[in-house]
Amino acid sequence: MSRSIILYDTTLRDGAQTEGISFSVDDKLRVTARIDQLGVHVIEGGWPSASPKELEFFQRVRKLKLRHAVMAAFGSTRRPGIAASDDANLNALIRAKTPIVTIFGKTWDLHVREALRVSLDENLKMIADSVAYLKRKGREVVYDAEHFFDGYRSNPEYALKTLEAAAESGCSTIALCDTNGGTLTSELARVITEVRRSMRLPLGIHVHNDAGLAVANSLAAMEAGCVQVQGTINGYGERCGNADLVTIIPNLKLKMGVSCVSDRQLADLAQISRFVADVANMRVSETHPYIGSSAFAHKGGIHINAVMKNPKTYEHVSPERVGNERRLLLSELSGKSSIMHRASRMRLHLTKETPETKALHQQLQQLEHQGYHFEAAEASFELVMHRMLKQHRRFFDLEGFRVIIEKRSGKLVSEATIKVSVDGVSEHTAAEGDGPVNALDNALRKALEPFYPSIRQVHLSDFKVRVLNERAGTAARVRVLIECRDAVDAWTTVGVSENVIEASWQALVDSVEYKLLKDQRRRGRRSRA
Repeated sequence: MSRSIILYDTTLRDGAQTEGISFSVDDKLRVTARIDQLGVHVIEGGWPSASPKELEFFQRVRKLKLRHAVMAAFGSTRRPGIAASDDANLNALIRAKTPIVTIFGKTWDLHVREALRVSLDENLKMIADSVAYLKRKGREVVYDAEHFFDGYRSNPEYALKTLEAAAESGCSTIALCDTNGGTLTSELARVITEVRRSMRLPLGIHVHNDAGLAVANSLAAMEAGCVQVQGTINGYGERCGNADLVTIIPNLKLKMGVSCVSDRQLADLAQISRFVADVANMRVSETHPYIGSSAFAHKGGIHINAVMKNPKTYEHVSPERVGNERRLLLSELSGKSSIMHRASRMRLHLTKETPETKALHQQLQQLEHQGYHFEAAEASFELVMHRMLKQHRRFFDLEGFRVIIEKRSGKLVSEATIKVSVDGVSEHTAAEGDGPVNALDNALRKALEPFYPSIRQVHLSDFKVRVLNERAGTAARVRVLIECRDAVDAWTTVGVSENVIEASWQALVDSVEYKLLKDQRRRGRRSRA
């Protein structure tokens, strides 16, 4: 496919209709700047007539120096029974001062009769008047044919008349919308092919994901002749979401040969996806195609062994092309290959026949049988490897700890007392916390900071507890996963015990020891340099 494709992003409008998302003006400006860096051609900013927040956004976005994208404002055709020049929505679109204005109109006769409650002829006039008015005001007009595929299925002759009304009035592009998201791919492609026979104007595609087909339908529309594809970052949108540009873009470029973004922009895809998710206060799915943390994660031993020899055996593209990375997971299913891979990252040479490899594999299986979960806590397994290979230096020894929980003035207070020894020097401290684990964490840091000041950089960013054998009731074994971060990266450690405090302590100790091990390595590299 050699023709040019226009990427049209509607994250700030359709994406903002996702349940749980509420962008501030500053949020929208930050997202606009990042999407522009991706190389998207059109960014739809929202409804200028919807709220004062939207008006402020369109005023402030004009000050952004966008390098790739142009802004579009979104609205609807005029209201029934009034002139386009008197319609508040259309005049708000003019005041937004965007080069492109996108308006939607009714295509499905059901909507015309039952939602708008106007005649079919009046609806055609509303479309024509609105497009012509915006065109006279110097705007490029994209016409979104709402519910087009449902309308075409119901009354194809009338659905085409709505497109003709927009085309004859001066719009530049007609986007065919699968607004309810229920059209099958084969039907969508057939309809687009039929529409192209009578419509010379460039066509776009705007689909929702209610049948799980939004990306497939968007790509099929491109193959059927559409030149504009609308979607959102991460597929955000009302109900089941919109077509996902984060999946569409690499498919266009890597699978269909459409040079819609540069190689450098494509390599920024994962980072932009996560940035938008962070601003939206959402999480990117681990299994998200191309950019999810599991997209290039391998767990089965046969898979890992093959990928280490040639990544093409189990990867359809190189993860680096989309800004992701390969992960070889540690588990009882992964065999010895994952251990060898992890060892190589630690600058250790192990083979399948090395006795240490066999011993580590057996230890991995035994620990996972007890409830440890190392694919989610690789930092803990690295410490296991160091200990078994006798390369581990004990940074401190625990002499004892005590945790007290009491109620003071109606409030629960946790206090931890801890005694540790570092190179024969004892340190005895106490600290309070929001809970027993937080108190232990604070006490451990307080005890070790005089010996290891870099611990001040570390903060606990996530804490998860899972009961492993629910039927045992309060005596059940629990698994605790702790994620910690410093200024450089993040790591996860694990602890398992029938006592949640003990399991938490194991994970806490591993998290601190891993941080100190990292620092030791960094100093070693500097000294060698």
